[in-house]
Amino acid sequence: MFTPEILLIVFILVGVLGRATIVSVAASLLLIVRMLSLDRWFPMLERRSLELGLLFLMISILVPLASGRIDARDMMRTIFSPLGLITVCAGVFATVINAQGLELLKAYPPLLISVVVGSVIGIALFGGMPVGPLMATAIAALCIQVYDRFQ
Repeated sequence: MFTPEILLIVFILVGVLGRATIVSVAASLLLIVRMLSLDRWFPMLERRSLELGLLFLMISILVPLASGRIDARDMMRTIFSPLGLITVCAGVFATVINAQGLELLKAYPPLLISVVVGSVIGIALFGGMPVGPLMATAIAALCIQVYDRFQ
């Protein structure tokens, strides 16, 4: 009934209508790979795309340091300020719960579709930024743990 091609087209449309360009482009690229019968690339894409995405995210974060806009003295002063220490703790917390989100996705891969739908809704209706599907899954894992404790 719903072939992978139809589902990818639905995600392209949802991305366009929801102004989630990244979703549309990703679904379009995967549709092209599928239509060109390059299915042998799917396992590699599944294994390495997250790492590649994180690599480019880290590069974008480190550009001000590499370009010299932020020097070592400013960086150290910022890290050890009250605001900096709070963000260091937030970074530790985020990485710990992201690991839980990744485990949730490994256990229930179809949940990723829910995360994408939620991201599109967040972009379209609330002006959100789609940089954290893994973080969204981590928050879901945390909520599920809280829900399970009260059951």
